[in-house]
Amino acid sequence: MGQVTYDLVRIPLPAVPGAGLPWRGPPVPHPAPDGPVPTDLPTDLSPLIAATTRWLTVSYPPSGGALASALCEAQARQAVTVAAWLRYPTEIDAGLVTFAGPGGAARLDWITGAEPADDHPAGERAWRTWVDEVVASWAAALLTDDELAGLAVAALAEGEHTAAAPVEFRRLLTPGEGDRRAAALLRHPDLLAPVAELHLDQLIDRLTPGRFLAA
Repeated sequence: MGQVTYDLVRIPLPAVPGAGLPWRGPPVPHPAPDGPVPTDLPTDLSPLIAATTRWLTVSYPPSGGALASALCEAQARQAVTVAAWLRYPTEIDAGLVTFAGPGGAARLDWITGAEPADDHPAGERAWRTWVDEVVASWAAALLTDDELAGLAVAALAEGEHTAAAPVEFRRLLTPGEGDRRAAALLRHPDLLAPVAELHLDQLIDRLTPGRFLAA
């Protein structure tokens, strides 16, 4: 079976098409009260992953030029992908969040002081509606804690996203010196603590059931 490697690939992060707009795909049936969840929901997490990755790299920008930017983005994307797959491990989970919306970056922007200016064009703010606060918090924790990152990647085996082929997240798990220099802000524990701690208890519960945070 082939192996997919999430490595250094420069992927542009434009504003997510349709963010903040009504769903324009096929009509999505609403389940009756206490009825079964529809199985034909859109299940593509890529808008959520792209927007949350963009939020992290905008809030904690790379240190250096184009290469540093690519290295920083690759690490952020890997952390966000792991976090999103953990948070939404099945197609039903992914479909529900895609249909309902992930919540946006309002509280994250307030915490980091990165709130967009009111005079920015709507398109410059629309992608923030696709940011997932919990995914961003979990990704921040993974970027600043190697042990948690290893546990998180191992836990993906329980979900559906890695069923087709094993996936590696080398730049998240074993970053080189160049990676760490490029993502000096993105991997700084003190800088990311306000974001990482927002939902850290949920992440630890997800990875180690029965374990409680130390007082």
